[in-house]
Amino acid sequence: MALEFTDGNFEDLVLKSDKPVIVDFWAVWCGPCRIVGPIVQELGDEYGDKVLVGKLDVDHNPQTAMKFGIRNIPTILYFKNGEVVDKQVGAVPKAVLAKKLEALL
Repeated sequence: MALEFTDGNFEDLVLKSDKPVIVDFWAVWCGPCRIVGPIVQELGDEYGDKVLVGKLDVDHNPQTAMKFGIRNIPTILYFKNGEVVDKQVGAVPKAVLAKKLEALL
């Protein structure tokens, strides 16, 4: 299940997590985001308690998007120990996202 990250909970849920975290930066009006969203959800379901998987709506949470320099969406950031360790911009197949996730485990 994908969590909903916000400006208010990002530090506690993502930066302080003891698990790897995938954050999907998206917006309602973004067509490619509607392709990536279900894939991110599937990864959350498949990897269960090994990782945290969530989405952050850039329109409603501009501070976090700006802090991480999100200029294009969808952008997926991979965090480990509170640091960005990988990034994917744009819609890509599930296998690409899963491979990046596997590298964190």
